[in-house]
Amino acid sequence: MEQMKELALTFSMGSSDHASAASAAASFQDNDEVELQWAAIERLPTFRRVRSSLFPKDGKEENEREVIDVTKLGALERHVLIEKLITKVEEDNLRLLKKLKERIDRVGLELPTIEVRYQNLCVEAECEVVHGKPLPTLWNTIQGVFSAATNVSRCKVQQNKINILKDVSGIIKPSRLTLLLGPPGCGKTTLLQVLAGKLNPSFKVTGEITYNGYKFTEFVPQKTSAYISQYDLHISEMTVRETLDFSAQCQGIGSRADIMKEVSRREKQEGVIPDPDLDTYMKILGLDICADTIVGDAMIRGISGGQKRRLTTGEMIIGPTKALFMDEISNGLDTSTTFQIVTCLQQLAHITKGTILISLLQPAPETFDLFDDIMLMAEGKIVYHGPRICIQEFFENCGFRCPPRKGVADFLQEVLSKKDQAQYWCQQDQPYSYVSVDKFIAAFKEFHVGQKLNEELCIPYHKNESDKSALSFNIHTLRQWEVFRACMAREWLLMKRNSFIHVFKSAQLVLFAVIAMTIFIRTRMRVDTVHATYYMFSLFYALLRLACNGLAEFSLTISRLAVFYKQRDFYFYPAWAYSIPAVILKIPFSLLDAFLWTVLTYYVIGYSPEPERFFQQLLILFLLHQVAVSLFRLIASIVRSPAVGSIYCIFILSIIFLFGGFVIPKPSLPTWLKWGFWISPLSYAEIGIMVNEFLAPRWQQGSSNETLGHLILRQMGLNFKAYYYWISVAALIGFWMIYNIAFTLALSYLKPPGRSRAVVSRERFSYLKGIEDSGNANQEKEPPSADTASAVIETKTTAMVLPFEPKTITFKNVQYFVDTPKELREQGFQQKKLQLLQDITGAFRPGVLTALMGVSGAGKTTLMDVLCGRKTGGYIEGEIRIGGYPKVQETFARISGYCEQTDIHSPELTIEESVMYSAWLRLPMQIDTHKRMEFVADVLQMIELDEIKDSLVGIPGVSGLSPEQRKRLTIAVELISNPSIIFMDEPTSGLDARAAAIVMRVVKNIVNTNRTIVCTIHQPSIDIFEAFDELILMKRGGCLIYSGELGQHSNKLIGYFEGIPGVPKIKENYNPATWMLEVTNPSVEAQLGVDFASLYKESHQYGGAEQDLFNLMGPLYVFIMVVGLSSCSSVTPFIATQRTVVYRERFAGMYSSWAYSLSQVSNSEALLAFPRDQH
Repeated sequence: MEQMKELALTFSMGSSDHASAASAAASFQDNDEVELQWAAIERLPTFRRVRSSLFPKDGKEENEREVIDVTKLGALERHVLIEKLITKVEEDNLRLLKKLKERIDRVGLELPTIEVRYQNLCVEAECEVVHGKPLPTLWNTIQGVFSAATNVSRCKVQQNKINILKDVSGIIKPSRLTLLLGPPGCGKTTLLQVLAGKLNPSFKVTGEITYNGYKFTEFVPQKTSAYISQYDLHISEMTVRETLDFSAQCQGIGSRADIMKEVSRREKQEGVIPDPDLDTYMKILGLDICADTIVGDAMIRGISGGQKRRLTTGEMIIGPTKALFMDEISNGLDTSTTFQIVTCLQQLAHITKGTILISLLQPAPETFDLFDDIMLMAEGKIVYHGPRICIQEFFENCGFRCPPRKGVADFLQEVLSKKDQAQYWCQQDQPYSYVSVDKFIAAFKEFHVGQKLNEELCIPYHKNESDKSALSFNIHTLRQWEVFRACMAREWLLMKRNSFIHVFKSAQLVLFAVIAMTIFIRTRMRVDTVHATYYMFSLFYALLRLACNGLAEFSLTISRLAVFYKQRDFYFYPAWAYSIPAVILKIPFSLLDAFLWTVLTYYVIGYSPEPERFFQQLLILFLLHQVAVSLFRLIASIVRSPAVGSIYCIFILSIIFLFGGFVIPKPSLPTWLKWGFWISPLSYAEIGIMVNEFLAPRWQQGSSNETLGHLILRQMGLNFKAYYYWISVAALIGFWMIYNIAFTLALSYLKPPGRSRAVVSRERFSYLKGIEDSGNANQEKEPPSADTASAVIETKTTAMVLPFEPKTITFKNVQYFVDTPKELREQGFQQKKLQLLQDITGAFRPGVLTALMGVSGAGKTTLMDVLCGRKTGGYIEGEIRIGGYPKVQETFARISGYCEQTDIHSPELTIEESVMYSAWLRLPMQIDTHKRMEFVADVLQMIELDEIKDSLVGIPGVSGLSPEQRKRLTIAVELISNPSIIFMDEPTSGLDARAAAIVMRVVKNIVNTNRTIVCTIHQPSIDIFEAFDELILMKRGGCLIYSGELGQHSNKLIGYFEGIPGVPKIKENYNPATWMLEVTNPSVEAQLGVDFASLYKESHQYGGAEQDLFNLMGPLYVFIMVVGLSSCSSVTPFIATQRTVVYRERFAGMYSSWAYSLSQVSNSEALLAFPRDQH
């Protein structure tokens, strides 16, 4: 039964234009024809029945239906069908879930539920405390190894423990949607991982966690719950549909099959007829145009960051899990999309009785109101865990109140901060004093919600009260053949997607074969002792090329290990199901490469002409290639690091060649190294290929005691009998089996790369331990007020102003096209080009902070890339000017900064080193070293990276910084260049409300220095959104629907959209950014029958924008004209006076006309340059 799989696609691809759900298709009329059609479908075989459905005929009456196969629709047909079926995502998803629930309720079944309890839960992490900077330097590493091996107390490296979670308790209840809030670093991710059973084993966990009373040792939590990571790890070559299909195949449907079988059985017994619309809608849910787009990565253009976030969510919830633990699923999503996804999850929790805990950083007020319970964390402790409606009451009892036009979620995160707490103090009759986290926790225990939670925890959960079908007791619920078939199909798909690599390898091998043919051509080769050496060289070169040709397997394997480890730890498949397809599907390529080399070189070089020897050489080369591929695959699985692994590959290759018997013949090896000859696979390949050639009949001439062939083999130490050829074949097969078995074992037991212990400095460790041991003793000091904190930031910002020249960027009728992908053309799209931007006109001015907004996939990042010149493909039309001049990319790069949506940094550098590196390369040479260092320190302090400046950046999803820390580093690296124009692609994505407010406050202060700053932004709070001066709003398809000022409390924006007939008015204290996206989504356009892009072009707002653009160009035009006329008028009298003198001097032969003209031009240029230098 595929309904839950299809339901999951609603969340993975659910946005205003990437969602699938049941729609407002009319119910079946009670007529005989439709009933007969449906009955005929029900009688079809299962495979055909699940693919067939009834839909209204185009242009016919509503009750006229036709049978269609939903799996054979092209992309264009699917898109049209979706547009007909879908109205509003939230309503359609609710309707679908209600239909499913009603169908189960009608037969008296209860859905299984899961209650997650955790009591006195503590998590400790080991760390290494070092003197100086906590970096994995050679000296620190040696100290750590020495300390671990000898445990010498005088070593300066100490192993200590840091508490991440500190004695937390609570209950995650079914049928309730719970929100997890807290600042970055408070332990949210650790809590989610430990509750889902996904925590790294290197952490020490104490306390008790139970699912329906069962401990982790009594069932398989990894299969019972789903943890949605904040890292988007996917195979870039696969499409969205293929990724979700593979996840569904590996996870199976769990107990849903038994539930639906029981539903069907009871329906038949009670004569209940299933609702035909239910099956129809569930089959069509996943048909979306985004489904056939590859995921992509930093090097391959694919889906957007927001779509990857939804894909990560869909990949995990598509399985048979009833408990979902979701870590920052809204990063990169706009507020309307986040609201839709959370709404669907709320409906899933309420109707299907799911247990869902979601961590969000900046939930909008309307999204916040969807949650039933709130869990608030700080410093590894739970401050509040209870109903959402009671949390403001709790903080008011503590003396803090959320002000009007302030999101409750933002208030909750800021009220725990020392710098921001004072502004929310509401007890005016009492002096304010800082309330620490421990004091909040003590107050919660006395609060009625805390007391009720403690009472519930004291009552044990009885196992016999729950349905065991909600839990999974088997690691792999699918049959081994099904898992293997899914992995084999995926490996075959990836092999086809990477066909260029394999074709290029083969072409490279052909090129080397041609070179070898020309060097060792048979016309120069004779059968004698002299030319025998040439034959040996040619045979060894063949072995060398085939062995090195397998080196590409190292890169291919290591690039997929991160995804493999994720899926292995989630029990998608065992390691053997991954390794066997990888081994089998490489065999044809080894055979092809060996065949190409042998066919091209064998008879041209002139080896022994017997056909059987041709095929024997082919067999040796084929086996050696397979051994080499398997060896490099094994190295990748053991080393798991591209940098270190490449060194290992070269080292092992050198050892293999050294002991291979040709570079150093076997007799020349020292006695104590002769064993190396027998462990090198190249030795056996050389024995086999040499014996095959030099024991051929044509080499049997010579004296009666020894033939020529034996003589040559003896000189090389390879004087073996003919049967050693088959021993060599057996040895190579043995090496192939050993390497592949070791590869499977390495995949099975080795952990993902990364340090098991963090390295921290003694100062940082003392600070952390001080907080733990003294219970916030360091925090009892009076913190600076919010005004003081703002003043500090403003002072620092003013101090960091460096010389620059303000620039205006204007663009008019910008359009961007890309070639239609092959996959879309195959699905029915006929256009040769896809238009991603349509007639975008606007201007970004100095001192004006501009927001670039729109739903996910509207083209915001595309527009910024086009304006910045970062699009290397496609076709750009329109006009882009910088300061009135046509943009020149080489100079534009020196005056602009770009904070990318994907945070790409060198993993081996620290935060401070990354910023310093950017400062040295991008700041002008006139700025001295001392000022550069001060500037770096200022930027790090502003972005709040100064406390972790010595931390390594690391690899995303593996080691190093968290996503929000990487985002702040990206901003710091661009701010340090002191640009005139700064583009920021989602600068607040991945930050909590307080960190986002700090970043935007810094950005606002930088704008006040007369810089030009443009930000794309997805989930702004009211405060952040109204910090912007102007807005450019885009809709799906790259169309502009608003450009202009926001006004006081966004009154100009609100006035424009409320002036459109049919657009609903904004509610009081509602977030204008959220309202704006909601009223402009495609479903509202369809309901109103309008096109917001066309309305904007016809509006006075658009005419005003065009006039503003003309006004910007007008003064520049006048200035150029005035300067030109002024220069002409000033030089005319001088020329008239000098003309007669010039004639006389030229006739006297004093100089030529060229010399006079050149001197006049040179002096004029100098005079024109003089005022600029003075200025």
